[in-house]
This record gives sequence, structure tokens and C-alpha cells, in this order.
Amino acid sequence: MTLAPLSHIKVLDLSRVLAGPWCAQILGDLGADVIKVENPASGDDTRRWGPPFLKDEAGEDADAAYYLCANRNKRSIAVNIAEPDGQALLRRLAEQSDVVIENYKTGGLKKYGLDYESLKAINPELVYCSVTGFGQTGPWASQPGYDFLIQAMGGLMSVTGDDAPTKVGVPAVDLFTGVYAAGAVMAALIARTKGQGGQHIDMALFDVQAAMLANQAANFFVSGRAPGRTGNSHPNIVPYQDFPTADGRLAVAVGNDGQFRSFAAALGRADWADDSRFRRNADRVANREILIAEITLTLASSSTENWMKALHEAGVPCGPILQLDQVFSHEQAQARELAFTLPMTGVGATPMIANPMRLSETGPQYHRAPPRFAEHTQEVLQERLGINENEFQSLQKRSVVR
Repeated sequence: MTLAPLSHIKVLDLSRVLAGPWCAQILGDLGADVIKVENPASGDDTRRWGPPFLKDEAGEDADAAYYLCANRNKRSIAVNIAEPDGQALLRRLAEQSDVVIENYKTGGLKKYGLDYESLKAINPELVYCSVTGFGQTGPWASQPGYDFLIQAMGGLMSVTGDDAPTKVGVPAVDLFTGVYAAGAVMAALIARTKGQGGQHIDMALFDVQAAMLANQAANFFVSGRAPGRTGNSHPNIVPYQDFPTADGRLAVAVGNDGQFRSFAAALGRADWADDSRFRRNADRVANREILIAEITLTLASSSTENWMKALHEAGVPCGPILQLDQVFSHEQAQARELAFTLPMTGVGATPMIANPMRLSETGPQYHRAPPRFAEHTQEVLQERLGINENEFQSLQKRSVVR
């Protein structure tokens, strides 16, 4: 098997919940050795964010399904950060790490000697990634931030939904932040190879949400008007939404005037493409309500399957609206192997969703299922720090580790 691109990288993951762990999982999928540090009292909060819960081999509740999504390719250790000896252990691990990821409140790790400046003093080559709600600076820097709050404050809910502001059905800001953070970490590691040393990465959910506004933000900057909610339709493209058919709904994405001509012909309405109200996309946006009403009337005359066949033959992007069971049983999902299993300690085969990065030579590899709580504490401390059995038992008795 080809050596993974980050197989030489050691990551100390002090984060929990989703954005930080999502970043660490991406790095782990690309080969990094990720040590997940958890609170000995309870572990990562998401282990309890259920139901549903995995069942262990005895039929008892194990970890919540939520925890599974962001924690494969990691080893779990439990270290008490409030104990001086626990802090010392983590400093020793950080000293030999390439990357530290944390999502404590801004400044929250300073009192433990685990902030960037403290760790930089013992490891100048360290790439240190902080993930917070509002960043390390600004009047809101000390405020906690969760995905829903940032979706609300960052403008996403103002352009999502129909009658009422609506959050996205997955924690999109957390996930985007994790992806941006992973990219930033890899960029910093490349800079380090060019002799630029380590650095501090300041990732804020609020900043990421603003960046995610993308075309909607650009629309606002250019027009001076704040965009509103348009449901499943697109503010800049028509037709680009779902429509009712005789037996369900069909999502249609007509991205240019050539596709619209093909779309009109497939619907038996070739005249639309020569109608001055609909000929260009700008015309269709201006006359959105008239055109959408006509398309709705036409598509309601036949089934989703019939329209999908006709539109695919015409080269028009379209597809059904699928439930999750239909997504993972879809022929395309199966051909791309989007779902697989990994053996989890005490549980057995555990379902996973594939990393979407497809590299011809050095793509993601899956070595470990999400670890059970504190599964690797003794293993990691012995391997990394040379702590023997007696020393480990002493640390356990003093509630420094678990």
C-alpha cells in the first residue's frame, strides 16, 4: 500500500465535539498519527449525544452514533488537564508533536501552560490550531460559539428556508470549519518544510460562516441589498430547484442557456428557448414566477422516473430527492463505496462514511475505527514517553490519567 502523505505527522488533538475532531479525522485519514485527548471524568461530549447508540458485544449502549462521524483513525487517551502532572504529560506529548488542535475558549489553555506561546517555547516547529466560535481577537472573542448560534449570527439562516429562518440539516459551520482548519494545518506544515517554522492558526466559526456565504455575500456587496430566503430555488439561476411530478419531486439544475434549450425541448416546450422572457438566464430570473409556473404545470403531467430519463438523455442535470436509506443504496453510492465498516473494540463491525478525497496514489486510508474512551492511554504514554507499568498505575491512582 502506498505510504500515506501525512504518515510522518504526529497530531495531539485536544478538541472535542465536531469542528476540531473533524479536522483531526481528515489529517488521520491522510495518515497522521492522531492522539485524541479526553477528560477522564466523561470523555468527548458527543459520546453521549444520543440516541441512537452503538450496541457493544454484550448488547449494552456504547458510544453515540454522533461520535462515530468524526473520530476514526485516532487513538484515545484520558488525561486530567486540571492536574499539574496531567499538564506535564501533555506538554511532553506536544514537545514531540507536529500539530496541536484545540477548541477551548480563547485564552482558556494559558492557565495550564498549554497555550500556543507556552508550547512554542518548547517546540518552535509546532503548528498550533485553535478553533473557537469568534476567533482570538475582537469584542466577541471570549464568547462561546456553537454551530446553530453561528448559523443564526453569520447570515446562513437568513437565506435558508421559506417563511421562517431555518438552520441547515447538518452542522455545516462546524464541518466547514474542520475542512478549512485541515487545509490551514497542511499549508502550515508545507510552510514549515520551507524553513518558516511553526505557527498559530486562528480558526473562527463566525469567519468561516461569513466565507461560506460565497455568492450570497457577493450578491449583497454588488447590489447593496441583503438577499432573503428563496426556499429551494436559486437567487441567480432559473430553473434551479425542485418541482412536483405526478408521483414525487424532481430536482432540476439548469446551469446555462444551452442546458435550458435542451430542457425546454425535453419537456416538449422548445418555444421557451426562443421566448424573449426566457432566452437568457437573466431573462429567466426576471420572469421567474411566470416560467416556474409553466414548468410546474408541465412536470406534474408525468412521473419522476419518466422525466428523469428524458432529461438525462437531453444532458440536463436532474435527480430525485432521496432519503438517507436511498442515498446509501443508490447505485452511484455503492459504486463509489461511500459506506464501509471498521472493526471497533468491543463492538465489532461499525459503519463509516468514506472520506471524499480521491487521490490516485496517496488517498485516505482507514486503519482504526473510532476509539473507545481511554482505550489507548497506557499504550501511548509508554510508546511516546516511556512510562512503565508502575508509573502508569501511580498516575491512575492519583486520577491524572484513566
